[in-house]
Amino acid sequence: MTVTIGRAVGDFSATTTSNEAISLTSLKGKNFVLYFYPQNNTPSCTSEGLSFSAHHDAFLETDTLVFGVSSASLAAHKKFRDQHGFPFELISDETGALCELFDVMRLKRKGEEEFIGIERSTFLIDKDGILQHEWRRVRIKNHVEDVLQAAQALAGMVTTAANTKKEDD
Repeated sequence: MTVTIGRAVGDFSATTTSNEAISLTSLKGKNFVLYFYPQNNTPSCTSEGLSFSAHHDAFLETDTLVFGVSSASLAAHKKFRDQHGFPFELISDETGALCELFDVMRLKRKGEEEFIGIERSTFLIDKDGILQHEWRRVRIKNHVEDVLQAAQALAGMVTTAANTKKEDD
């Protein structure tokens, strides 16, 4: 079973860089973002993590937790997190269970070599465990801002020109 927008996400369990066990059940009552990335310490993955870091306080204002997920070991994640000062947790998915649940594994090419790897993807899950938004085949530029805007909308914090009226109108 994989995830579907508007439906409850299947329960999962994982361990974070702080050695905290989390699950969908333990996250109930909180909005959260899971962003899947291919590998620690690559320019793109580092850039994405730094962008989530730069917007971390804004995510917290929307009562939304952020978690980065890849298949690297917890030790590698701790080193990556500490090296870049990420204020959020990273999750090690060495077994591939989360990647399977969120259907993020794809055939990739690097030169002549083909391999199965994580497709950069992001998911926003609400306080009831319902998948509200997904972004697949992510391009990093402006991506975190898009995710933050969706989190703000979920929290009822977004005002747009269409629903804002000036006093002198």
